[in-house]
Formats: sequence, C-alpha cells, structure tokens
Amino acid sequence: MAKKLYVGSLSYNTTDDSLKNHFATAGAVTSATIIMDRMSGRSKGFGFVEFENDDDAAKAIEMFNGKELDGRSLVVNEARPMTERPPRRDFGGGGGSRGGFGGGGRRFSR
Repeated sequence: MAKKLYVGSLSYNTTDDSLKNHFATAGAVTSATIIMDRMSGRSKGFGFVEFENDDDAAKAIEMFNGKELDGRSLVVNEARPMTERPPRRDFGGGGGSRGGFGGGGRRFSR
C-alpha cells in the first residue's frame, strides 16, 4: 500500500523532479509534488512524496528528517489526512452605510 510523506522546510529552488530523485534513494517513489502558491506561482516551501510501500516510506523518514536538501534542513513525517475546514470568509461586496464612490465617506477639513 502506498504511503504519503509530508516534506517541509523546502528551499524555493527545489523542484518536483529534484525532490523525487532525492527521495528515490530510499525506495520506489510513486509521486513527488511541491505545493505552489496560486497567486505568485512560487513554492510554499512544503510538499508531499508518495512511496509504493510503507517500509520505503519509513526508511525515508529515518534518512531525511533533519537532513539538508538545497541548503535547508528538511522536516519529514507521515502526512496526515486533510481535515474538513470551514469555508473562507467572503470579503466581497456589501457594506453597511458607507455609500457609493463619492458619497458618505469621511470629510476632512483643513
């Protein structure tokens, strides 16, 4: 059965391929994905590596947790399942009695 690992404290220069190649020394890697910020397109500094079997995943945690990759000390542990999160707040339209573009705003006197 496949086991997914969380890999944190990644360098912004680390790529999916370099992460996969690095972890492949511990065993057969099914996938390696770095999580990217939607707005900037830049790495968020963490990702996930999935192994074909549990033994290789355990070996990878032992081998790489606290070790350096691309100048950063990695945090490697078993990934937890994603939990249900409340919906994000809507910062869109509406607003009490503030008025439109030109009216009702604060007036400053000189």
